[in-house]
Amino acid sequence: MALVLAGVRRSSSALVSLRPVSYELRPIGVVESPLSDTALAPNQGDEGAPLAWLAIDPAYAPALTDLAPGAPLIVLTWLHQASRDVLRLHPRGDTTRPEAGVFSTRSPDRPNPIGMHVVEIVAVEGTRIQVRDLEAIDGTPVIDLKPVLGDVGTR
Repeated sequence: MALVLAGVRRSSSALVSLRPVSYELRPIGVVESPLSDTALAPNQGDEGAPLAWLAIDPAYAPALTDLAPGAPLIVLTWLHQASRDVLRLHPRGDTTRPEAGVFSTRSPDRPNPIGMHVVEIVAVEGTRIQVRDLEAIDGTPVIDLKPVLGDVGTR
């Protein structure tokens, strides 16, 4: 499964000219979670998300060798059920709050629905990683994993 993304290319001139270009993302795995409905999922992982698994494609097994229980991890996902045409919304769906531009929120509904989740590794079993604090629903494509950096000079 590949996700093909439409994009734009800027010219180097003072006047910006935009030309369509495409990018391709290939998921490296999928979320396995008891959460199956976005309406019932917590807004953030630390708001009651159950333990979940990241089922990573075996082709990427060599990239997982240094992951260990207890370590924090940033999981990037493609929020495949999100609406891509939302530009303004009430933060956290609270209509008593004023509308805000989507780029100042963590809403999954946005032009490019990339999810960023800071989780803690609970277990690593082959190409499966159990994590806590992941609010993504079952079947969500995983597009990348990144370490949480302390001192930038150490990695």
